[in-house]
Amino acid sequence: MNRRTSFVYGLLLVTWVVVLVWQLGEHARVRRTAREAIINHAKDVSTTLGLVMRSQRRFGVISQERMESALNALVKPGELNAIALLNHAGEVVAAAGAPINYELKGLVPRGVHWDRRSVTLVNLIDLGANLADADDADRPTLVLPRRDMPGPPSGTNRPTPPPGFPPEGPPPASLEPSTSTNQLVDANPPAPRPRAWGRGRGGDGRPPFGRPFWMSEAEYLSAIEKQGVHSFVAVLSAQPLLVASAQDLWLRGFIALLATVAAAGLGLAWRTLLQSAELEVRLARAAELNARLRDMNLAAGGLASETRHPLNLIRGLAQTLAQETGASPQVVQSSRHIANEADRVTAQLNDFINYSRPREVRPTRVSLNGVFAELKTTLASDLDAKTIRLQLPDDLPVIEADEPLLRQALFHLLANALHAMDHEGSITLTATKPDPHHVCLDLSDDGPDVLPEHRADIFKPYFSSNQRGRGLGLAVVHQIVLAHGWDIECRENLPRGACFRLSHLRLAPPA
Repeated sequence: MNRRTSFVYGLLLVTWVVVLVWQLGEHARVRRTAREAIINHAKDVSTTLGLVMRSQRRFGVISQERMESALNALVKPGELNAIALLNHAGEVVAAAGAPINYELKGLVPRGVHWDRRSVTLVNLIDLGANLADADDADRPTLVLPRRDMPGPPSGTNRPTPPPGFPPEGPPPASLEPSTSTNQLVDANPPAPRPRAWGRGRGGDGRPPFGRPFWMSEAEYLSAIEKQGVHSFVAVLSAQPLLVASAQDLWLRGFIALLATVAAAGLGLAWRTLLQSAELEVRLARAAELNARLRDMNLAAGGLASETRHPLNLIRGLAQTLAQETGASPQVVQSSRHIANEADRVTAQLNDFINYSRPREVRPTRVSLNGVFAELKTTLASDLDAKTIRLQLPDDLPVIEADEPLLRQALFHLLANALHAMDHEGSITLTATKPDPHHVCLDLSDDGPDVLPEHRADIFKPYFSSNQRGRGLGLAVVHQIVLAHGWDIECRENLPRGACFRLSHLRLAPPA
């Protein structure tokens, strides 16, 4: 039974732990998914920003006013709180939204920083590599104030090329007939255009500039250092993460609570089932015993009515013979012996009648302190005669029991210990609570031990290891215990002696 109980409790515990670990893992997955959604949103913002920069730049330059206007259009409080473009040194080139802490730990040169209500991302996607073509990927886009950008010449919509660059359109040519064909050949082919300031695109004649034409190389390098877009910082709201995490945490907590209640309920149900089964077994044993005792009581009643009168007659005649004048000492001694034997047989007959009487339990509130105080007073002369100490705790509980039957059972246990012990010894009572509703009583002595092979038979009628015992005291105790639905067992008391344990005594509810 104990092994089965341990297995059931262990299985419930393992199942409960598995459910808790599962819910923790699911909650972590939901948080991770919410974080990834925010990161993906930042990537979408970065892609949108890259497309805006690609479409708005001219000559590798975007005006700061236009850039900040585009950034302001991207900022949405509660979703994208702030955004900023940084140069290579980490200084702000253009920004929009709430102020940003640019000195967050762990964000240099790139990274993600989570705090309670927001997430800050630095250089999530390399804008320089996204916004430039393969040939000039190392030339970042410049963000300049409009006042630092020259306007186009009057009457034209195109910027003026730098000095020394040939004007657009075909160069003048000297047409001469070819000696081998009738086609015209340019006698003075034009020199290749310099590419220090731009690069051609498929020979369409339009020079898309890699460096603004109004800047020298030194000015361009200085502008790249100060105004070139190297990375960006975005501050996104963590509110979606908080909402998703809170909702999922409530859900997981509710599931964990249900699992805890279910495991505890099943454990209590199993315990109640075991207790009910044990109680049913004890009650069935008590009912069977009572049925057998009723039959025995009928036989004992008939036996008593048939034997008490002859025994009283024999005892009376023996006393008469002992009191006659002139009786010899041998006759007097024999008469007294006959009277004593008649008394002994009468006592045994009374014990048998007492044993065969069915036990009807009428439980009430019984104070163990009061019962043991009365028993100690009753047995005081026997205790003093053998110099035996009866050690009782001061805080014995109040239980539910039939007080006369309980007093009779405890009297037989104490008398059994007294008869088994010689002079000088102690009888100790110990009370323990295995659970909040029951108490166990251990009555131990330091007399001779009960042999292990006799511990199961010691409660049977007329079984006694003491020659002076009649063998019905512990049998009566066993009857009373079973009638209450309790258990009793004889245990070893180290280093010597015997111990009788009464278990499953129910505590009385508070008055």
